[in-house]
Amino acid sequence: MSLIQLGDVPLGRLLVVAGHLTSQRWNRYLADEHGLTQSGMVTLMALAQHGELPHRAVAELCFVRPATLTGIVDTLERDGLVERQRDDHDRRSVKLALTPAGRARVDALTAAIQSRRPLTSVDADPAKAAIVRRFLLEVIGSGEDPGTMTGGPKC
Repeated sequence: MSLIQLGDVPLGRLLVVAGHLTSQRWNRYLADEHGLTQSGMVTLMALAQHGELPHRAVAELCFVRPATLTGIVDTLERDGLVERQRDDHDRRSVKLALTPAGRARVDALTAAIQSRRPLTSVDADPAKAAIVRRFLLEVIGSGEDPGTMTGGPKC
């Protein structure tokens, strides 16, 4: 039995593996450099973009259930990045807001994201990066279920 080498793997499967590894690296970077999870980052970014919002609205923006957001906010509040504010007119209503430390964390994340630091030597070459970018945008935009593609799945 021979082992399969990455060079022999179909392109679609390589894309899945690359996405998985990139996601793991990004999550490790968020944790190590910013003390955040992916969910925590999304919550901070939502508050930075939309300002102070009710808990339920933030949950909707982050595509999580309000109960799930509670744990995320507990951690962010513990770390001094967000604060819960009770509505003076309706004590059942809780609004979430960034603290100055939360705003600083968002600014640091935004700077890191916008730095456009190359991930690989291919990414560092504008001509090669343009080809990969076109490919990825086509994959993302195709909207096809892999099982419905002509000739069957290629993964």
